[in-house]
This record gives sequence, C-alpha cells and structure tokens, in this order.
Amino acid sequence: MRNFILLGAAALSVTACSDTMSPTNPTSRIRASGQLSADRQDGGGQGAVFTETNGAAGNAVVAFARAEDGSLSYAGTFATGGKGIGGVTDPLASQYSLMLSDDAKLLFVANAGSNSVSAFRVDGASLSLVGTTSSGGYLPTSLAITHHTLYVLNAGSNSVSGFDIREDGSLTPNADASSPLGAGAAGGSAVRASRDGKWLVVTEKGSRTIDVFSVSGNGAIGSAVRSASNGLSPFGFDFVNGGQVAVSEAGSGAASLYDISKDGTLNVESASVSTNGQAAPCWLIATTSGRFAYTANAGSGTISGYSVGSNGQFSLINASGVTGSTGAGTTPLDLDLSRGDKYLYVLESGAGRIGAFALGANGALSPLAGVGGLAANSGLQGIAVY
Repeated sequence: MRNFILLGAAALSVTACSDTMSPTNPTSRIRASGQLSADRQDGGGQGAVFTETNGAAGNAVVAFARAEDGSLSYAGTFATGGKGIGGVTDPLASQYSLMLSDDAKLLFVANAGSNSVSAFRVDGASLSLVGTTSSGGYLPTSLAITHHTLYVLNAGSNSVSGFDIREDGSLTPNADASSPLGAGAAGGSAVRASRDGKWLVVTEKGSRTIDVFSVSGNGAIGSAVRSASNGLSPFGFDFVNGGQVAVSEAGSGAASLYDISKDGTLNVESASVSTNGQAAPCWLIATTSGRFAYTANAGSGTISGYSVGSNGQFSLINASGVTGSTGAGTTPLDLDLSRGDKYLYVLESGAGRIGAFALGANGALSPLAGVGGLAANSGLQGIAVY
C-alpha cells in the first residue's frame, strides 16, 4: 500500500512516551500527543478518524472515513496552515492534540511548532480550514472543550489559554478562561474537561502533579488547585463517573482512580493499579458510560482494559493486563472511541497504521483490520474519532 504521508525521520534517541528534541523557543520544548473525541452518546453509524502529521515543515491532518462495521478507508490529507515539531516516535508526549466538538462539526488541531491552533469544519471525513489562531503561549500540545470554550495547554509556557468558539469555528481569546498552571508545574501532558463541564484538569508528568480548575457557565476558570499524583509520570487521563478521573502513570506502569472534592483537591480511590508488566501506559480513554477505561502501552504493543466499579473500585479486565494486542514494534500511542463506544481506534506509530477493535459488553476487545499507509516512526501524533 502506498504511503499517505512521506516524512523524513531523523535518528533521534527515543524513550517511552517521548522523543528527545532540541529547544527552539525561549522556554524548553516539552512534548505531547493527543485528542478529545465528540459526544459518544449515539450508536455506531458512519464517522471518521483523524490524526496529525506533526510535520516541522507543515502540519496536516490525515483523515479516514469510518464505515458502520468499523472499517476505515483513507479520505484525504488536509494542511493546518501551521507547523509541528517533527520527530520520530512521540515528540509531543501528551494526549488530546486533536479535539472534536461535541457535535463533531468542528475539529481543532494543535500546531506545536508554530504556537497556533487550527480550526476545521467537518463534513464526514472531509475538512475545510476555518483559520489558524495563536495559541497564547509556547508549545501547544493538548486541547479540551466545554461551554463553547476551547482550552489550550501550552506545555512550554505552563499555561492554559481559553478561546470562545464562534458558530463558524473561529476562535476569540478569552482572558477569563486562561490561567497559568500551579507553581512548579513541569511537563504538562494533557488537558480535559469533565463531562458535566464543572472541572478542567491538567496532568503534569515532570512535576508529578495534577492541576484542577473549576469552570463556570461562561467557560471562565478559577486558579489551579494542585494535588500530588499517586504514581510516577501522570500522563493520559479521562473522566469516568461524575468527578472521577482515571489517570495513566507512565513511570509506574499503572493507572489510578481519583475523585475531585468540592474544593478541587483530588482524593485517591484506587491507587496505582498495575498493568501487570505492560510497559509505558501513557494514554488513557474511558467509555461514555464510565464502566471501562483503556491504556495504550507504548512499550509492549498492548492495550490494558480496566473496569470501574460503582464504589471507586478500579481493576484490570484481564489479569494478564492484556485486553488487546497491537503487536510487537507497533508502539501504540494515542487512542479514542467512536460514538456509542462501539469501536476503539489506536495510533500505531511504529507500524504506520491505525489499529481497530470492537468493544464487547463486558469490556473485551476484538481486533479488526484497521488501516495502514502511514509513514512509520515519522512523528505522527494524536487521534480523534467520531
């Protein structure tokens, strides 16, 4: 199969969940990857899968049409008008660098190399560029949406910048929705809004901390409330039930479940539940029901599934820690679920493909064909699905 993306890849030293990059901004480059999916309330149907090239000469979104049976077909490559930072395996080292609006009519993409965010209108698997806006900081790597507000995690400047989303998808800076991260923040990995829109959370792998911001009805956020992570390198995360947050711990080979208190502090409900040896669980996504969460284990070529109990229990679906396998050398990075939580898609950087699984009622994963044609180890980042 011909490559849809032909990118040169320098021979960089790669560690789990990150590339080694040289700084080109006034602040050091911290890396990330990512996505935030559309509202997943309705069933299977047709949709699309998006990932970004993160090309240093020019960033672009690669789109795949999703059929009702979960199969994918290449639909096009769309320039963002901004730049990535290049790299090999995981140069951004974050989650949610692409973000779909709740109705999947808009797609937002972080351009980490040009400190900007691009907005696209979505028509099936086709994209139309609305425009590109300054991110309000250095090294934008992760995006979140709530209350018609887009939040941008600028990992290089340790800040969150907020933007009002206009009906056409264009962005207007909102100072009330912007804030620095807490004192001592380092290595911001992901930003995510709770499903009820009350909380905005940022994980910081470098400082081993998690920031929580309260969110008002107009998208304004309060000051950061900092809590220490239970495990090493808090990385990807998602909300499960209400104010419960499941966080992957890349350095601990585990994931923890927290509950957000009224004052924004985090209480540990299940502490560092191991993946049972599955390496580098950097990215995590949860089903809309909150019953299941999945980590992509970059070092093992596997997916670990967790079940979430009503009383805060958090446990592996499979004792082995392997709920799904992408294969040796595939280096699964980011992952996302389709609407209705029917299919799980995984960006397999090492194989240059999008892996696919069907979800069972008990949280089991059944492999599907997926689709190849991407350039392996070329710095691809993020995945957004509807």
